[in-house]
Amino acid sequence: MQALIIEGPNRLRLAAMPEPPLPVGECRVAVKLAGICRTDLELLKGYMGFRGVPGHEFVGVVAEGPERLIGRRVVGEINVPCDLSKYARPEFDPRHEPERTVLGILRRPGAFAEALTLPPQNLLTVPDNVSDEEAVFTEPLAAALEIFEQIHVPPGERVLVIGDGKLGLLVAQVCALFGHRVTLHGRHERKLALARRWGVVAREAEAGSTERYSLIVEATGSPAGFRAALELVEPRGTIVLKSTYAPDALPPFDAAKVVVDEIRLVGSRCGRFGPALRLLAQGKVDVRALIDNRKPLAQGVEAFELAAKKGALKVLVRISEQ
Repeated sequence: MQALIIEGPNRLRLAAMPEPPLPVGECRVAVKLAGICRTDLELLKGYMGFRGVPGHEFVGVVAEGPERLIGRRVVGEINVPCDLSKYARPEFDPRHEPERTVLGILRRPGAFAEALTLPPQNLLTVPDNVSDEEAVFTEPLAAALEIFEQIHVPPGERVLVIGDGKLGLLVAQVCALFGHRVTLHGRHERKLALARRWGVVAREAEAGSTERYSLIVEATGSPAGFRAALELVEPRGTIVLKSTYAPDALPPFDAAKVVVDEIRLVGSRCGRFGPALRLLAQGKVDVRALIDNRKPLAQGVEAFELAAKKGALKVLVRISEQ
């Protein structure tokens, strides 16, 4: 099969590789479409020392597995326990299982390939009225919704989202959808204009701003974004961190301010796919507006180059037409 393979920092190539063996208890999925996200770009730069096939945002068709899933369009939650028997526990959540693999990120080949494997417990069927290009946003939309699983946000709350990248725009849109008063700070006018369509107050961040917020979502991927969040949060406010930083790029911050102002820091990662798919099926979230470009797998290296350009939004890679 054909796949995009990261061979080292800034070394990505399209190559033929054997189809992955089908582990006991898992399904083989023929990948149709995959999306490039910031994590993929960071892996290519050398994050986590990654080697192999990246990609965790996908939609595909089940080729092998339980009969009820064969031929069904699916998306897949990305965290997999090494011991699949743990799925039998009603309370089990693989997202924080210490011994887990993570699709396209940690010890599990990802979606920029013609096939991948995941357990059936990780697969959710895509409603017929959700297109492939919408379904591929299930994972990042679930990440945006995860905020509301972690913390209670009172109706009409004033929320600041820092960062107008793909995830920041999704977070801002979801917050507005839920009836909150949302402000987005970003750096790219075309993205800010997009957010305004969703009822978001969107503007370039201003140095020395005195406006404060009780809830801030930091989604810049930059240490500067975290510093800005600390400057703009109210005492006893909450900062939700969506950014991840390499160990050598951790943002310095005033720990005394966090203690004295009793600021709550919440790390926020993967969300559940079910609520995200329901929103997509109801047509309540505009994800197509976030698509910048589409490329076939044969042009996958070029697709990554496009995705890495400053100000780029989502670049999709068409893996197959199945």
